[in-house]
Amino acid sequence: MAARPLRADAERSVRAVLEAAERVLAEDPGASMEQIAAAAGVARTTIHRRFANRQSLIEALALSAARQLAQAVDDGRPDTAPPLVAMHRITANVLQVKGAWAFALGLPADPDSEAAVLQQDIDRRCVAVLQRAQAEKVIDSAADLEWVRRVYYALIGESLRGNADGSDPDALAARIIDTLLHGAGPRA
Repeated sequence: MAARPLRADAERSVRAVLEAAERVLAEDPGASMEQIAAAAGVARTTIHRRFANRQSLIEALALSAARQLAQAVDDGRPDTAPPLVAMHRITANVLQVKGAWAFALGLPADPDSEAAVLQQDIDRRCVAVLQRAQAEKVIDSAADLEWVRRVYYALIGESLRGNADGSDPDALAARIIDTLLHGAGPRA
C-alpha cells in the first residue's frame, strides 16, 4: 500500500526537520534528536512521529538530498540541451545542492537504498552527457568516460571544499568545465 501524501503543514514540518538536521549534523554529527528538534523549531514528539529513530532520520535526510541532486541534474536538461550547455547547467545546479546538503550527500548510502539507486542513475546520466560531448568531439574519442566522470566529480568536490566563501555557482561551473576539458596546460 502506498504511503499517503503528507498534509501541507506536515510536509513543511518534515522539510524544516530535514533542513535543521543538515545544519546541526554538519556541525556535530553526534547531535541528538532533541537538538535537531530545537533547531527545527518543532517539538521532539514531532520528530519521533515522523522518524522512528535517529537512523531513520538520517536515511530520510540522505534520500531527500539525493532527490534534490537528481532534480538538479534533470534541471540541466542532460538529454536535450547541447552537451556543453547541459554540463554547465548541471554543474552549477549540483554545486548549489552539494553546498547546501554537504553532510547528507557525504553519507555512505546503503547499496540497496533509494538514495544509492538515485546516485547510480546520476552517474549513468553523467556518462551519457559525456558520451554526447565525446560524439561532438569536445572530449577526446579515446578518453575513458568513467575516468572523466570521476575527475569531474573530484573537481566539483574540491571546488566546494576550497570555496567556502560562497562563490558564484556559474563562475565555479565555468572553471570546473574549463579545467575538465582543457586541464592546466598552456592554451594553443
